[in-house]
Amino acid sequence: MKLQAMLKVLFATVSLGSLMLVGCTPTQQASSPQQGEASPSTVEVQQRTTPTTQPTQRTPDVVYVPTPPEVVDRMLTIAKVGKNDVLYDLGSGDGRIPIAALQKYKVKKAVGIDIDPQRIQEANANAEKAGLTGKVQFLQQDLFTSDFSDATVITLYLLPELNLKLRPKLLKLPPGTRIVSHAFDMGDWKADKVEQVDGRTVYFWTVPKQIPANLQKSTPSS
Repeated sequence: MKLQAMLKVLFATVSLGSLMLVGCTPTQQASSPQQGEASPSTVEVQQRTTPTTQPTQRTPDVVYVPTPPEVVDRMLTIAKVGKNDVLYDLGSGDGRIPIAALQKYKVKKAVGIDIDPQRIQEANANAEKAGLTGKVQFLQQDLFTSDFSDATVITLYLLPELNLKLRPKLLKLPPGTRIVSHAFDMGDWKADKVEQVDGRTVYFWTVPKQIPANLQKSTPSS
């Protein structure tokens, strides 16, 4: 009888231990998926926070020097800018020429192009002060690759070598397109007019129907 009693106690102890082990297993299994899910989340966070490399743009070709207001006015006057014109200012700086073209000459469209983001920021701030936000546009672009083919007037204040580099593109604009440069000419493309304003020179050209022979060699074929 004593042996039977001892066997019963031993059997009950083993059964209880088995139940306890079985009860622990789901908890461990349930925690495993949570640990497995944590790793992808960590990777996703790392991917989101890792900075992406942004393409760098080349530095500006010229140091920005603003065109005086009286020269701006003369440039727009000599080009006979009016309400039907589409004006592009190449190397637009703080935006004074496109803003003046809208304020004083009521052009249909005014766009400034500049590669320097600081200048674009200044131009947009000046447009806001003038109440022209949404009416004038400033593009952070390389003027040598920008599309300004719809221009009727081009204004610029660059350098002689940049004018020459840009000249083939200007000569491909529609005949009659007016071009005004502050301070610098276009080499052997002779200006239609040259005027002095407070000691500063303003050059004016009109794109001809037939490109002169001396300029054709530097003009890319269509």
